[in-house]
Amino acid sequence: MEINITKSTTIGQKSRPKDSELGFGRYTTDHLFFMDYSDQKGWYDARIEPYHDLNLDPTALVLHYNQEVFEGLKAYHLEDGGIGLFRPEKNIERMNTSARRMVMPEVDPDLFLRALKELVLLDRDWIPTSEGTSLYIRPTMIATEPALGVKPSDKYLFYIVLCAVGAYYPEGFSPTRIYVSDEYIRAAKGGAGCFKTSCNYGPTIMVSEQAARKGYTQVLWLDAKERRYAEEVGTSNIFFYFNDELLTPPLEGTILPGITRDSMLRLAEHWGIKISERQISIDEVIEGCKTGALQEMFATGTAAVVSPVGEISYKGEDYNVGNGTTGKLSERLYKEIMGIQYGRKEDPFGWMVHIA
Repeated sequence: MEINITKSTTIGQKSRPKDSELGFGRYTTDHLFFMDYSDQKGWYDARIEPYHDLNLDPTALVLHYNQEVFEGLKAYHLEDGGIGLFRPEKNIERMNTSARRMVMPEVDPDLFLRALKELVLLDRDWIPTSEGTSLYIRPTMIATEPALGVKPSDKYLFYIVLCAVGAYYPEGFSPTRIYVSDEYIRAAKGGAGCFKTSCNYGPTIMVSEQAARKGYTQVLWLDAKERRYAEEVGTSNIFFYFNDELLTPPLEGTILPGITRDSMLRLAEHWGIKISERQISIDEVIEGCKTGALQEMFATGTAAVVSPVGEISYKGEDYNVGNGTTGKLSERLYKEIMGIQYGRKEDPFGWMVHIA
């Protein structure tokens, strides 16, 4: 399918702050990619247009029944002057998996990747160049059929937004403080917790806000059945480094299969570090904090990459992880993955897709 391009006539007029003032998610670029779907036509009218608002009927099914999936990946300025995407094929695969779960049409992977490349190249001047900055890419699919009644839509809109970003957390790579929720849950087995759809995020906001008011950066969610086993940290997967063994909860239907998570496991295995995907109880974590057996704890995700945890709160008590500072393994993983993403280090797994 051909992608029609209409260039903006106001390029250079949108606000572009200094790299150090970017924050996360506030500064969108000049263009968007769009593509429409109907049961009669399939996907059609692939196009790039100047950035503009969406026009939705008030009864569009996405607004009432949550038929929506999305992804998040990044484009980077490489050290050699080129532009690279980090493992985009995994994001495309995961979005199509999410779409199947939400009874939505899949997007052809080749067309998806071509749309990513053309949009990023068109708005390449928006890619910041400072360490830790990048161009965040948000592909999204929504149900647009105007109807009231729970059913799959017969019309969809697929679009891609670009956003110049800095660090996800204000702390940057400094250790964060994590609040453990034992009252509310994020996902249960048999639900949609392992898919990237908005229904997994809205219900978590209340607890996240409560934690933020108490001075915590994120929430560690426990399993729905026993409120005992660690699952995810807000928008990230969670890792524990116990007695020189790297542990992370297994993918059993309630945890998002993070692409950064997979990258960390592959790197650690490549380095000869012992790794294990198993259930980790909060009691084991607390005991590890007390005895020092828990050497490090960190979260991983596209937005923050690696986020060290220096302190956790459980049942009203705060516990230091290690000595409360960034651990050596966290730092090593962070530097390695960032080095690969910015083209400064060898890419032994062929993760980077060079587009310019």
